[in-house]
Formats: sequence, C-alpha cells, structure tokens
Amino acid sequence: MSNAYFKVPTPVNEPVLSYAPGSKEKEELKKKISELQSKEIEVPLIIGGKEIKTGKTGEMRVPHNHSKKLGIYHKAGKKEVEMAIEAALSAREKWENMPWEHRAAILQKAAELLSGSWRSTINAATMLAQSKTAYQSEIDAACELIDFWRFNTHFLTKLMCEQPNSSKGMWNRTEYRALEGFIFAVNPFNFTSIGGNLPTAPALVGNVVLWKPASSAVYSAYFVMKLLMEAGLPAGVINFIPGSGGDVGNPVLSSPDLAGIHFTGSTSVFQGMWKAVGDNIHKAKYYPRIVGETGGKDFLFAHNTSNVDALVTASIRAAFEYQGQKCSALSRMYLPKSLWKDFKKKYVEEVAKIKMGDPEDFTNFMTAVIDKPAFVNITEYIKYAKKSSEAEIITGGNYDDSKGYFIEPTTIVTKNPKFKTMVEEIFGPVLTIYVYEDKKFDETLELCDKTSPYALTGAVWSQDREVLVKMSNKLRHAAGNFYINDKPTAAVVGQQPFGGGRASGTNDKAGSAMNLLRWMSARSIKETFDPPKNWNYPFMGEK
Repeated sequence: MSNAYFKVPTPVNEPVLSYAPGSKEKEELKKKISELQSKEIEVPLIIGGKEIKTGKTGEMRVPHNHSKKLGIYHKAGKKEVEMAIEAALSAREKWENMPWEHRAAILQKAAELLSGSWRSTINAATMLAQSKTAYQSEIDAACELIDFWRFNTHFLTKLMCEQPNSSKGMWNRTEYRALEGFIFAVNPFNFTSIGGNLPTAPALVGNVVLWKPASSAVYSAYFVMKLLMEAGLPAGVINFIPGSGGDVGNPVLSSPDLAGIHFTGSTSVFQGMWKAVGDNIHKAKYYPRIVGETGGKDFLFAHNTSNVDALVTASIRAAFEYQGQKCSALSRMYLPKSLWKDFKKKYVEEVAKIKMGDPEDFTNFMTAVIDKPAFVNITEYIKYAKKSSEAEIITGGNYDDSKGYFIEPTTIVTKNPKFKTMVEEIFGPVLTIYVYEDKKFDETLELCDKTSPYALTGAVWSQDREVLVKMSNKLRHAAGNFYINDKPTAAVVGQQPFGGGRASGTNDKAGSAMNLLRWMSARSIKETFDPPKNWNYPFMGEK
C-alpha cells in the first residue's frame, strides 16, 4: 500500500561515452558487434509475454554490407493483431491499478540496465541493423533512450502534483487516469530511442500498447523489448508485433478499442492513419488520441554577419551525420552572396575529408543509407539535379550499392529557391543551398517560411542580436525546434523537447510532460465534508 509521496531520482542526462582509442567501452562494443554478427537470430512476435512464430518471415540484413544476414523476423497479420488486442485488454486493469511508483520503477530499472550491462548490446544492434557509427548509436540507442525513461518518470510525478484549489468545506482533487482501450505505437527505422519511447511513454501512465517497429529496425527493437522484459514489464502490457503496415495497421485502426496512436514516420502514412481513424470513428468506443511526428525539410538561414567557420562545421554535421537520415537533418540552406565565396571554399575542402564506410571502422564519419528503396529514392533526386540547368553539384553526387547502400555527401547549389530539392523531403545525405542577394534578406526570409509544408527544425545564424530577433519572429511557426547559431539537430531529452507543426506533426514534444499528458484522462473529484440538508436557497426567503 502506498502511504507516502514518492519522489523518483532526479534525472540527469546520461553522459555520452567517447569510445576513444583504448577505452573500455570501445573494446566491449567491438566484441559485442563480433558476437552479434557471428550468429543469425529468429525474432518472434511477443504477445501476452509469449513468443509467437507465424511462419511468414522477413530478412534482417546489414545496410553497409547487404550480403550479411542478421536473421529473420516473423510478421504479424490480422489473427495475431486480434490476439495482441485481447492480450493487451486482459492486462489493462491490473496494469492501470498498479501503483504508479512501481510502473516508474520498471522504467528506472530499464534505464539502469541500458546504462550498464545492456549498453553494448543495444548499441551494437543499432550499428549493425541501422548502419550507425558508434557515436551516432551512443547518443541515440543508449543515451537518449535512457533519458526518455528517466525523465518521463520525473515528468509523471510533476504532473500528478498539479492539483486544483479547494473552497471551504470541500476538497477538490484531480486523478490522472490511463486511457481505456489500447495504444498503437509505430516507430521509424532511424532512432532506436524513438522505438523504445513510443510504447513506453503511454505504458508508464497505465496504458497497454501494441508496438509495431519499422521492418528495417526490428533487430534493435527486439533487443529493447527483451530488455524491458528483463526490467520486469508484465506480460501483455506491451505487445511486440512487427509486420507490414497494412497487415498490422488495418485491423488495428478498425478496432473499436483503439484509444490512441503514438507515431513517428512519414507524413503520407500518418495522414493515411488519421483518415482511417476518421472512417472508423462511428464504431469506435473512444475518440483516439493521435500523436505524430512526421516529415521535415529542415533549414539553416544565415545572415551576412554569420561566423563562416562555425557555419561550415554546423552544416556538415547537420546535413551528413547519420547520412542525413534524421528527422531534423539539414536539407535546405539560405546563404548571403557576400559569404558565399569564403563559405564554399572552406565547405568543399571539409566535405572532401569525410570518410565513408563500415561503422565497425571507427574512423568513418558516414556509413550506408538504410535499404534499397531509400537508396533508389535518394539517388533519383541526385540524378534530377545533375540533369537540371538550375542546379550545380559541388560535392558528392556519386553512389554505389554493390556492397552496401552508399551515397556520397552531396551538395546541390540552385538558382531557384523553389527547386525540387529545396521543397521535397529527401531523407538522405543531400543538402541544397540557395545563395541570395544580401539586399533581398527580407524577401528570402519569406521564402524560407513559405517554401516547405513542413515545420520541424530550423536554424538561424547572425552575430547581430536585432537581426536574430527579426529572424526568430518571422520564422516563428516554421520550426517546432528552433536553433540560434547552432545546427538544427541533436535535441536532448529534458533540454529541447522535440516535435514540429504544420505537415511535420502534432508537436506533442516527445520527452516532455506535454507528451505524457496526451496518454492520460483526468478525473476531477469533489468531496464535500458537510453537505447541505435543505434544498432552499437564502434568496428565496422573501418575495
């Protein structure tokens, strides 16, 4: 029985390990990579705590060496989705009624396991399955996921402290309930941490979840699921159901017990899910909470007072870390003509130094894009730019998928601010730069705001404070995460809550109290200590 106000440990962002030459963590990580590569695994569904093998399977391969097979995974269909819904609903009442501090303790334990004995496993799995460098994996699969679990439990306690005022003779209280039904969590390939957060944030506050990871991230997601089970997650609270979007999504979205969607992925898929919810709303038991972070066409806008050396570094890191496959990756850039010559010279020289290859070689800055469809899509944009009279490629432009899906860090310079690669999301190592006349600063700011339908991340650069204010005001709605004299990537849990508006999503800020509130249903409780015994009111005393 809970008989005290409990305070979870005060969260501190997980320190990022360096993996420097000779370090213990580098040695452990290399051993774990070798261990995982030495054997193929078979990934089952996990429904109600039980492993289910459907016989309908997909392969898990290494993007930077697609001849290497990590194993197979079983795919869910309508039958397994119905089993998962039943298992989740069966677990719901006991999970919701579990004291909140015990739900929090499970995620606290998961964070501790990931910080220690599971760290090299999750990192190695992410490097192999998603082709991340050791550093990119460390800041994602280890640090960010640890932060999600530690900070979310802290945010929960803060939210529950929010209570209403009470007048004399009564006590008003707010109870934070879980939603009825189940939550559908769908994560993309690019961040293992997102895969771990999307199902666990709703689960923390008492919800039950069906979790469908991206097909190209099943490998690392499976290890996260096993970690959660080791941390004590009860059977049926989160049900692991990889599979194709239609085979899993259609029966989920038509279920009358759907209470919410926690999604990160493409804009078109999210819009399709939203429409399906609307089409089925007449038979739904609840109005589902729909939370999504989708596409981006993230920008950097530089004023002529910008520091060129810092601008070069920020541009390279933002555009080409993890091969531009971050939701926040820099994709379009606006540079004043007065800085262009100096910037171009330094930028081209630095990009030429980028080393690309297998992430097991720690000297590589870039590796492969995730799979064949991504490779084809990205290279089509490069081919388009090569043929266009409105574009010039100043770095990269080459690609090769004979061994892995490798695309050089490609930079396009265009004379047209509405050029295709300035407008459309590419999700790869392709940056397009538009050089504007200094005197057209205001006009170009307007272009930056209106060119893209997205509004996820953006950065402005200047050494003039009045100019920064002007840029910030003009681009107020152009980015949900906005950076001043910094790159538009690398949001940190507890420091920069992440999410965007417009076509980029519902901006419910993953890793913040705002997100947790979406998975709660408040109940207002009024208790009167001495209720009236007479129904008459004083005003009725005379005519």
